[in-house]
Amino acid sequence: MEVSPHALDVPDIDSNIGLMHTLFTLEDLRGLSVAEVDGEVCLILDKSSKAYSDMNKMLHAWLEQAKKLEAGEITKEEYDQWRYKYPELDTTQQWVKVPSQELSDWLLSDLKDKN
Repeated sequence: MEVSPHALDVPDIDSNIGLMHTLFTLEDLRGLSVAEVDGEVCLILDKSSKAYSDMNKMLHAWLEQAKKLEAGEITKEEYDQWRYKYPELDTTQQWVKVPSQELSDWLLSDLKDKN
């Protein structure tokens, strides 16, 4: 089977071809697929993929902000701030910081020493 060199390179998402190969990779890794809904081409997440639940929540958070922008509830600058600082400014989900492996190992070691 012949493979396009674009499929083997790190995609340049600033080009249409690079973006397409990024989408193909997301199809393989994340269950993203292309479909037609009401005559429009859409990207859809496969509900049976392990990434579906988390990605669905994230995409809905993005949709919420996009709808606020479209309705004039937030400015383009506020929308951009949300995107540039995501997930920090995302209020739809609770994000937690996970301690570093070193800190986690140290805490476990310290707890074992006390027992």
